[in-house]
Amino acid sequence: MSDDALQKAIAAAGQAADDSRQLELVKAVLTAQTLAQAMQPHTCQHDHQQPKPFDARKWWTVGGLAVVGGCVACGLALAFAMAFIAVAIAATCGTGCFLILRSMWRDYLNNR
Repeated sequence: MSDDALQKAIAAAGQAADDSRQLELVKAVLTAQTLAQAMQPHTCQHDHQQPKPFDARKWWTVGGLAVVGGCVACGLALAFAMAFIAVAIAATCGTGCFLILRSMWRDYLNNR
């Protein structure tokens, strides 16, 4: 074998050794990345919102509207009750008047 061919073979062997080291280094980096991704903490898929501060004005408004609504409902219930009482009184008076008039009419017809 000639010196030139021997030099080329030695250079090729050195290059192959360097390529082998580079491949091992790339393999180590990829393995490290895979392990790092596997060890990452689990992230939630939903939004974490900060709790809203207590708003007293909102609750005073809600309470005030509930009180006003209750008063309005109570007033309407009272108005309907008074109206039905008036209808009941009118029906009673009408029945009484009808019975009295019928009795008077029978007496009138019997005295003829």
